[in-house]
Amino acid sequence: MTDTCKFGEQAVPPPPSLRLRVEGDAIADNWRALDAMSGPAKTAAAVKADAYGVGIERAMPALLQAGCRDFYVAHWAEVAGAAAFVDPSGIGVLHGPSSVEDCAYARAIGVRPVLNSMRQAGLWQETGGGRCDLMVDTGMNRLGLRPEQLGDPMVQGLDVDVLMSHLACADEDSAMNERQRASFAAVIAQVPHRRTSLANSAGIALGAAFAFDMTRPGIALYGGVPRPEMASAIRQVAFPEAAIIQVRDVPAGETVGYGATYRATRDLRIGIVALGYADGYLRCWSDVGVFRDGEAELPVLGLVSMDMTVIDLSAAPHLGEGDWIGADYDLPVAAKRTGLTQYELLTSIGPRLRR
Repeated sequence: MTDTCKFGEQAVPPPPSLRLRVEGDAIADNWRALDAMSGPAKTAAAVKADAYGVGIERAMPALLQAGCRDFYVAHWAEVAGAAAFVDPSGIGVLHGPSSVEDCAYARAIGVRPVLNSMRQAGLWQETGGGRCDLMVDTGMNRLGLRPEQLGDPMVQGLDVDVLMSHLACADEDSAMNERQRASFAAVIAQVPHRRTSLANSAGIALGAAFAFDMTRPGIALYGGVPRPEMASAIRQVAFPEAAIIQVRDVPAGETVGYGATYRATRDLRIGIVALGYADGYLRCWSDVGVFRDGEAELPVLGLVSMDMTVIDLSAAPHLGEGDWIGADYDLPVAAKRTGLTQYELLTSIGPRLRR
């Protein structure tokens, strides 16, 4: 007679066949490098979207250990994850308050809403006011008050901690960068505030004139290289890994995967790994992706499936079912191979990859 769990009892699930290795030391080193590039300006950290996909529980301790004290999330639902590690007064919410409930929540726990419109400024003031950040639109036409709105008495009455704007083209050598910097510099005297902030990750590389009082890197903290000047300073952070769930021999002339898009030109030994487009390893990796076992390169064969990817094991004949291999996921290189942005590559990594 076999033992089975009765209804209501908890069984321990077996280990997953996917994981995302996250190097916290690399996050800390990246923050230190960006902080050094920021000069006398303080360096904050964008930890929105679960720290760009690497996991808030991994990123926050590393950033705090490195010396970071200011953090930004996008949604109110993301506040609790960051507040588990740092005093809420160090957290700003980029999307700002859309309701009375948002304002009440901000005051109850002490986070700073980033006010992005006259409506948000009015809502914040009407529900009691208090410390906030204020976004000024200097040409991106996304979030933020227009410069001509800053003289409004409602805006002048705000208790602004960080007066900020956001660069639209910092990862390019664009004339718009200087236009936005000059526009921001021209308005900072119009609103009482404690600190100013303009530069994102790429903006830090544009020079001291863009740093103001605080920089706000995001993608570069997690291994992204938005400008070539930063390549030597930024370490890779995220390493997707998957287990081989089957090994098989494919005779020359037979095809592999959906659509029969790959045909073996010789006898092959292939592996099927438990990673697919449902996990963020998207179809753009088909026939261009590479996995590795040490120095051995294991190319992707055919179309990536929802839960599986086929690889060529010719360079590592010792591998078998249950063995783990890593996906090549250096963000700048991966972006060139796939056509995805470095941001998409990170934030699309699925929850089945155990952090």
